[in-house]
Amino acid sequence: MYKKLISIDLDGVLNEYNGNFNEKEIPQIKAGAYEFLKNLSENFRIEIFTTREKTLTQKWLKDNNLQDFVEDVTNVKNSFTSVFLDDRAINFAGDYESAKTAIKKFIPYWKK
Repeated sequence: MYKKLISIDLDGVLNEYNGNFNEKEIPQIKAGAYEFLKNLSENFRIEIFTTREKTLTQKWLKDNNLQDFVEDVTNVKNSFTSVFLDDRAINFAGDYESAKTAIKKFIPYWKK
């Protein structure tokens, strides 16, 4: 069975990131993240898209028993990705004025 690829951001999506970046430590797993990835992995291939160091991210995934749900960790945008899930993203729907308004008003959920 062919599974589409989903790229999921680490900070603020899978963990309790609050804007205080520490390059040597990844915040604790977000409640529900394990179940979310487990469920998604049944029908999708998953890669973690992050600027964090790959080895540290892989260790965090293993420490949180998520490694079996994730195919790869990368900081390179994959052209085969069907969907990006990120806490700092705006969906472009074809209208630049709406996009400009959304950009001006954008606040990550963890800053609200």
